[in-house]
Amino acid sequence: MGHAVVSPGSRSAPLALALAGDLRLRLHVVLDERSAGFCALGIGKATGVPAVVLTTSGTAAVELHPAVVEASQSRVPLVVCTADRPPELRGVGAPQTVDQTQLYGRAVRWFCEPGVAEAATMSTWRSLAARAVAEATLAPAGPVHLNLAFRDPLVADPEPLPSARPDGLPWHRVPLRSRVGVPGEAEDGTGVPAAERGVIVAGAGVDDPEAVHALAAARGWPVLADPPSGCRLPAPATVGAFDALLRHRPYAETQVPEVVVRLGAAPASKVLAGWLAASGAHQVLVDPERAWIDPERTAGVVVPADAAAWCRARAAEPGPGPGQWLRSWSEAESVAQEAIDRTLAHHHEVTEPGLARTLARALAPGTTLVVSSSMPVRDLEWYAAPRRDLRVLANRGANGIDGVTSTAVGVALAEAGPTALLVGDLAFLHDANGLLGLAGRGVDLTLVVVDNAGGGIFSFLPPARLVEAERFERLFATPQGVDLVALAALHGLPAERVADVAGLGAALDEGTQSGGQVRVVVATTDRGANVAVHDEIHAEVAAGLERST
Repeated sequence: MGHAVVSPGSRSAPLALALAGDLRLRLHVVLDERSAGFCALGIGKATGVPAVVLTTSGTAAVELHPAVVEASQSRVPLVVCTADRPPELRGVGAPQTVDQTQLYGRAVRWFCEPGVAEAATMSTWRSLAARAVAEATLAPAGPVHLNLAFRDPLVADPEPLPSARPDGLPWHRVPLRSRVGVPGEAEDGTGVPAAERGVIVAGAGVDDPEAVHALAAARGWPVLADPPSGCRLPAPATVGAFDALLRHRPYAETQVPEVVVRLGAAPASKVLAGWLAASGAHQVLVDPERAWIDPERTAGVVVPADAAAWCRARAAEPGPGPGQWLRSWSEAESVAQEAIDRTLAHHHEVTEPGLARTLARALAPGTTLVVSSSMPVRDLEWYAAPRRDLRVLANRGANGIDGVTSTAVGVALAEAGPTALLVGDLAFLHDANGLLGLAGRGVDLTLVVVDNAGGGIFSFLPPARLVEAERFERLFATPQGVDLVALAALHGLPAERVADVAGLGAALDEGTQSGGQVRVVVATTDRGANVAVHDEIHAEVAAGLERST
């Protein structure tokens, strides 16, 4: 472990002082506990190694619950340490006391309450710590919760830690079980049937995109690649505009697969999900922990396997290679990408699809882009062009919009290279405390905020059509009326507002070349016009497909 995120408190003082005194750890002090939890989540998401997050007792511990839920559902390792009152101060009205036993319920992989820290139990501490890390990192990875009680005095110089093993290894090591699981089809039916018309759907969680494309080349199948999968490469099999293509019913009805291989998390596109569900194809879901990522209940086979190893094993089997099926997808992809560029070129104002596409193109090689749920993750999925050297992360376990800025801060603290965030105005405000102290953290982070004065996604949903306009604005769109540039400036962060494409390009160039600084770019868009731009893009893609047939 390399990072500890600490929120200030009294009851947690003994462990805070010990963490601060251990030079093996990078210590990050975050005032707001909710932000602290998501910051630690971001570190774990970026590195695959759990960070410690420490809070004091009472509602401070409760504030970690959203981050714990997201860590659980997105399988991110996290070690949560909540300080607590000793037993004699519980249930008697002592301040800052709530029932913290099993506080996070079934969201944690392991809960332990070892009792009051005292000399008599010191010999167990290394075992406790080693098991906590093991439980957080074993498949499926996720959060663990240590509820640690301390008695007065709470402030003192930490004594030496209990003796370590002579060889310096962890007190407990739990070898990871093999997660390769690549048996042949003849053995148990977990292979892939031979078929010309197959597709690979790649979502977040794929750790070797080249293995996926090796399988695609061997079978002659397209890869419908979500940006967080890392598979949206400029390669012959890549289809990035799958959502726009499948919205054109004549195309979707002719491109019906016989076999579907699903890797990683499900993309956000409902159009894709509906097309897969209606296809009648044999669907193979591959996941190292046999996670049941199957909301439509269409997977015929669930394979507990490492996606990369499984793909390479399948790629080594005889296959037809690229043919007319793959060419038809590749040609349609070219038509769609050209149509998207052509449509957006007519708009000199900032559009949300254009912002997502421009940002994904403009970021320097090696950048990590954190993208918020709601519309930003969809615009990136639907409109970002294929490219290399861009890592995309998103909190899509619980799909919430809380803690997004703090997650990006955690990613930036853990990453050596530049980090960017694409976030909506409501999500930005929801985590405004993630900006506390950000100016002094020395991270390379560009925050791009889509300001459409409310919840833009609701303009695409039934309430926009079925609810009277004034009531829709109050209950769903919820315009916020906050000057986001002033909010950033209040936290000592350089910020600017842009409304046209020229200003956006200049601001992104300046922000992504700032090097070791935090910068906020607020892009003004219009919710009503945004729906029209999406429709315009889809119509142009459809027209292009009609012309090409």
